[in-house]
Amino acid sequence: MIIDDLPEKYADTTSFSYHVDAAWYDELDRYRGVLRDEWPASTVDDWHAAQAFLSREARLIDEGRFNDWLDLFTEDCLYWVPVTPGGGNPRAEVSHAFDDHRRLTDRVYWLRTGLAYSQLPASRTRRLITGIETTDLDDDTRIIRSNFTIHEFRAGTAKTYTGWYGHVLKRADDRWRIRLKTANLIDSEQYHENLTLVF
Repeated sequence: MIIDDLPEKYADTTSFSYHVDAAWYDELDRYRGVLRDEWPASTVDDWHAAQAFLSREARLIDEGRFNDWLDLFTEDCLYWVPVTPGGGNPRAEVSHAFDDHRRLTDRVYWLRTGLAYSQLPASRTRRLITGIETTDLDDDTRIIRSNFTIHEFRAGTAKTYTGWYGHVLKRADDRWRIRLKTANLIDSEQYHENLTLVF
């Protein structure tokens, strides 16, 4: 079903968890375009700020501090792990994850219960982030592009995931918060047995 064809009773998305409406999809298209563009070189201060932000986010995830990680996001955020390499069209294609804030909150709660079968035992992860680029779209919107490698160890098995991140940050309460995070795996369209870890 295309989002524009939703019944009228679902037009007010504030009444349920799914807030990604037609306007958000249009904005997502814009961000996807910007993430593919060439950017001017950033200032050293902006680059260091982007590096610090990504390093802190990585540490929170790797340490399992998921409530603190969730606090990095805006209320109208989107966490997207596409199946199609480079992103594809989320209006018509499935994704490994396509979570608004409420769904992301559910994911964090589920991870923290200790009862999630696919996370017994819990994944131990460490991620490396390189190739950081950043640019500002305006005074309140910062875009960051980076490469990642995530090492996961769980239940006696080690796995490695590689790809690139796209972050769209919005300034809120005098700090940067994540409006969009997309994690694009280089083998996203291949079979993955267990993608319950947080990218």
